[in-house]
Amino acid sequence: MKIAVLLSGGVDSAVALKLLADAGHDCTAYYLKIWLEDETSFLGECPWDEDIRFARACCEQFGVPLKIIPLQREYYERIVHYTLDELRAGRTPSPDIFCNEKIKFGAFFDRIEGYERVASGHYARHIGDERGLHLGTAADTVKDQTYFLAHLSEAQLARTLFPLGNLLKHEVRAIAKAAKLPQAERRDSQGICFLGRIKFHDFARAYLGEREGDIIEQRSGKRLGAHKGYWFHTVGQRTGLGLSGGPWFVLSKDVTRNIIYVAHADGYEEELKSEFDVEEPFLINDERGRAMLGCACALRCKLRHGPHFFSCRYEAKAGGGRVTLLDGRDGGCAPGQFTVFYDDAICLGMARIRG
Repeated sequence: MKIAVLLSGGVDSAVALKLLADAGHDCTAYYLKIWLEDETSFLGECPWDEDIRFARACCEQFGVPLKIIPLQREYYERIVHYTLDELRAGRTPSPDIFCNEKIKFGAFFDRIEGYERVASGHYARHIGDERGLHLGTAADTVKDQTYFLAHLSEAQLARTLFPLGNLLKHEVRAIAKAAKLPQAERRDSQGICFLGRIKFHDFARAYLGEREGDIIEQRSGKRLGAHKGYWFHTVGQRTGLGLSGGPWFVLSKDVTRNIIYVAHADGYEEELKSEFDVEEPFLINDERGRAMLGCACALRCKLRHGPHFFSCRYEAKAGGGRVTLLDGRDGGCAPGQFTVFYDDAICLGMARIRG
């Protein structure tokens, strides 16, 4: 099979390439250059050159060609604009979700021809049944990345390969060490994909500036301190507020008046939510998704990337629906954030928290 392999320079994509090359596939590796070096070079060092060195060394080891595709313009137009618009509106953006849909399995798809599949180092699986192809959770429940892949269409999913889906992270590291891959000991990347070592706070300040506003305790109405702009904070946040006597949690934001409302940990339990409204539902497999979300039956959902699921019920409404958590409450139901729905191991799709 002729496969285009997305290679980031990290250990996961390197092991994905090794597994495919060992299986005898005709592989070409691609590094997608999306770092915003021109716009954010003054904020810090963008490590794309280091990534490419690791990627090139890996390709040389397996005799696989490496091609570099610049997608900075596409990323800026499709992802960065969205991120800034969401921050201005007081919502919580999810740029990595749209990076997968619009860039890695979007703009990149449009640039290449002649490949049967595009492979990556994501932790996810394919599940097929009589209703079609589905996105399935990975064997490693901690590393599972279906939350970030839940906006892929079924057509996009059909062109993907996830060689690591049945592996645990420690097994991936062991494979890399046994093969003496150059990135075997390299630390996993953290944070938003286009920022590299740049802190998100610095990125937001560079584009949106600073504007001092009040931090107010929601219950008492008492002013506790000041912040430098509501766009630096998200609902559920408990660090970076600079308040004494904490911990304090962000409950909500008043965008018009630039106010952050908080609650102390002692009373935070009372502010947790078990119900919230969502909008713009997206289904990977339309037939299965509509059958599950339309029957008001018990589902599972994630409110953020990580191993934790809630049992939930989805009630369809005009333009979206209402989610009821059946086995817990959460304080991080931030407007703009995505809720991802699951039928057992199958990822159905997602909807955005309204607000």
